[in-house]
Amino acid sequence: MMRDYLFVFAHAHDEFRIPELQSISELHGFTIGFSRYSDLPSAEAVKRPFMILELAEEAHARLLAKRCILIKSIYEFYAQGSTYAELHEANRQVRSRWEQYIPDTSFKFTVIGYNHSLSQRWQRDVIESFSYMDFLGNIDMKNPDIILGCFEEYENDKRPDGTRHVNGDFCQVYFGRLIAEGTARALIKTFDVKTRNYFGNTSMEAEISLLMANQTQAAPGKLVYDPFIGTGSMAYTTAYFGALVYGSDIDGRQMRGKSKTPGIIRAASQYGVASRIVDLCTFDITNNPWRIGGLFDAIVTDPPYGVRAGAKRLGRKKLREDGPPPHLPRPSDEPYIPPTKPYELSALVIDLILLARYLLKLRGLLVFFLPTVTDSYEEVDIKSSLCEGMILVANSSQNFGSWGRRLITIRKTTANDYPPPTFKPSTTDDNHIPAHKDFREKYFQSFKTG
Repeated sequence: MMRDYLFVFAHAHDEFRIPELQSISELHGFTIGFSRYSDLPSAEAVKRPFMILELAEEAHARLLAKRCILIKSIYEFYAQGSTYAELHEANRQVRSRWEQYIPDTSFKFTVIGYNHSLSQRWQRDVIESFSYMDFLGNIDMKNPDIILGCFEEYENDKRPDGTRHVNGDFCQVYFGRLIAEGTARALIKTFDVKTRNYFGNTSMEAEISLLMANQTQAAPGKLVYDPFIGTGSMAYTTAYFGALVYGSDIDGRQMRGKSKTPGIIRAASQYGVASRIVDLCTFDITNNPWRIGGLFDAIVTDPPYGVRAGAKRLGRKKLREDGPPPHLPRPSDEPYIPPTKPYELSALVIDLILLARYLLKLRGLLVFFLPTVTDSYEEVDIKSSLCEGMILVANSSQNFGSWGRRLITIRKTTANDYPPPTFKPSTTDDNHIPAHKDFREKYFQSFKTG
């Protein structure tokens, strides 16, 4: 039987909440009910810090709180209302849920305001308004048997005329019993780039890399590949959750750094996951060594899109009209550095999806960030890049104003064998230009139209 639980989310990345919940619940083999939100994911309620969702067991709530980065806490839901009169009436009607704690259970009450600070006097008055529950146990502020939470949600801490809200002027109030605190958010500090032994100017921030790892459903026994591993931000978080990680990059200097021990290995050792880095190789994904597909459970990456570092592939920008240059001998100690040319983002995305279809196992996941122009973005931008056997699972936006980046999750749904991608320019033309095409040029032109 499904029961209602109150989810309290961190005040960040609201569009990432539902995909993360669904990903982790799928990883652990249970479902989450969204019956109160029939128009997900476009519901306005998704952007609010509280959601009432359905779970079959309390154990499922604890699994989510332990793994999901965006969960602050989960409560067994008792009641809600637009006033305390409504809340108390609803709470009395579910007496069967909490009457077991009346005789001899130590307890603690917390009253928290969202978008508004509550005075201690107001908090005390709210707690006393629950006296009808007649709890006979001791009040224990340090180590209670249960914690009862009351959450007042205010639209904003300031009214349109500039005055502040007063206590009780909330839009909704929620009440329930604490099941689990969200412990995964502490990992944001653990993987903070500022304290990392090795990082670069394109290293992904800790919170986002943890969200990406959750989208891959990283877990022990899984093999994950990052084809643009750079300085390894996604490798550390996926490895932390138990997965084995393989990485490659066209520029080996990004992975190695200047020390004898490769920089990625040094940073992985800092987090205790160096043994889970299978290998690091230098090659261009369009000239890769893969000779068999179906290897990986997930592919996670942040492709370079030209703002801080441009995407490159092997080849010359311009071919000589008189043929290839004559071979010139080099000193024996001078390495050969092959020429590279720019890799346009929309072409890279298509190639990445084709490569993922070849390398992923059935139901494997491809997770990557895609920058896009806010005003010109359309859903077809992503769907037009998909190929047979690959479906879109999640598409969440992190908005920076005139542009943003979308965390894309794609699943392989076919067991058919496909040949390795040729990485040749696409010959199809449906007259649709995606918003991420030529993103680098648009970025440095400040996204001016015309």
